[in-house]
Amino acid sequence: MRRTWTSLALVGALATAGCSSDLPAEGPTAATPPDRTGSEFFDRAEYERQLALRTATPVGFEDGGPAPAPWEQMLDPEMVDTSGYAKPGGDHHLCFSNASVDNPWRQVGFRTMAEEVKLHPEITGFTVLDAEAKDDKQISDIQSFASRGCDALIVSPNTTATLTPAVEAACATGVPVIVFDRGVDSDCPVTFIHPIGGFAFGADGAEFLAEEVEPGGKVLALRILPGVDVLEQRWTAANEILAGSGLDVVGVEFTDGDAARTKSIVNDHLQREGRIDGVWMDAGATAVAAVEAFQDAGAPIPPFVGEDQQDFLRTWVAEGMTAVAPTYPTFQWRTPVIAALRVLAGEPVPEEWVLPQPKVTRDDVRDFVDHDMPPLHYAMCGCEAMPGYPGPWK
Repeated sequence: MRRTWTSLALVGALATAGCSSDLPAEGPTAATPPDRTGSEFFDRAEYERQLALRTATPVGFEDGGPAPAPWEQMLDPEMVDTSGYAKPGGDHHLCFSNASVDNPWRQVGFRTMAEEVKLHPEITGFTVLDAEAKDDKQISDIQSFASRGCDALIVSPNTTATLTPAVEAACATGVPVIVFDRGVDSDCPVTFIHPIGGFAFGADGAEFLAEEVEPGGKVLALRILPGVDVLEQRWTAANEILAGSGLDVVGVEFTDGDAARTKSIVNDHLQREGRIDGVWMDAGATAVAAVEAFQDAGAPIPPFVGEDQQDFLRTWVAEGMTAVAPTYPTFQWRTPVIAALRVLAGEPVPEEWVLPQPKVTRDDVRDFVDHDMPPLHYAMCGCEAMPGYPGPWK
C-alpha cells in the first residue's frame, strides 16, 4: 500500500472536542452567561432538531432489526445519487486534508481513521496532509491535492468560512469531496458527516443536572473558550435548560483548558458560595482537575458533567461519583473512509450524514473504563475490535 504522510507532531493541547471555528472579535466575558435569545449561536429550530435526533432510530432499522455499528448509522438522512462518481475495479487513492492533530481528541480520531483504512484492501493509497491548525496551509494543501491523483478527497476544515472557497474549488475538479467533523458554507461536498451536534451535547449535561440537583441548588458552569461554534452551542443549550430548571447558575467561567486555573476557579466559588451542588462543563479536558479541587477543599463532589476521556471515567468510578459524560464520539473518524468507498462504488450516501451521539451514564460507565489506555484516550472511539487495538492508540 502506498501512503504519503506529513510529519505529525502529536502535541497534547486543549481538548476542545475537535471543534474549531472562525472566532468573533469578542466573546462573552467570564462569569457572564450570554443572552441565549440574542446569541448568534442559538438557533431554536436546530436546537429542537438535535434534541429530537437523540432518540431517533437509524434509518433502515425501524422494525427492530440489528443496527449497524454507530459509525455506519444514519439519522434522518436524505440520500444522494453518487453513480456519477463510480470508479470500478478498486485500487482507490484516498486523500485527506486534516485541520490538525493538536489535541488528544484529534489524535485518537486520526489513529482510528488510519486503522480503518487498513481494513480495506481496495484502498491502495492514502495521502494525508496536516494543516497544523493553519487556514493558509490547509488552503495550500487542498490545492496541492489536485495534482496527486486523488480518487476522493476527505476534508476536516480548520475553520468554516475561510476554508469554504478551497473546498468549493476542490469540488469543481470533479473529485468527490467528503467533509466531516467541521462543516463549510457550501453544499458542494457529496456528504457532510458529523454526530448530532453541540446542542445535544449541552442538553445532555444540563438535563442530567436538572434531574440530580435539588431545586435552588448552585451550579457552576466551566467552559474552555468563548466564540467556538460547537462550544457556544453546548452552552446555549445548557443555558436554555438550566434557566427553566429552578437551579441557580452561580458562575460561568472560562478555564482556557488549564488545570491549575480550573482548580482556582472551583476553589474561589466554593469559598464565595459555601457549596457547589453541580458542575456543568462544555468539554472534559479539565474535569479531573475540577474534581480534585473539591477533594482538596474537603468538599463533597457534586453531580458532574464530564466527557469520555479515560481519566474522568476512572475518577468517576473510583470516587463513586454521580456523573454523566456526553460525547462527541471519535468513532466518527471511521465514517469518512467508509463514505468515500461507498461513493466510489456509486452507492447512495446521505447528503448530511448525521451519526448518533451517545452518552456514558452510571449504567454503563464501567464498560468504558480501560486502565491500560492513556488518561486522555477517548473511550467512544469504536476502535476496540479493530485488529491493531490497542497498540496504535497507546
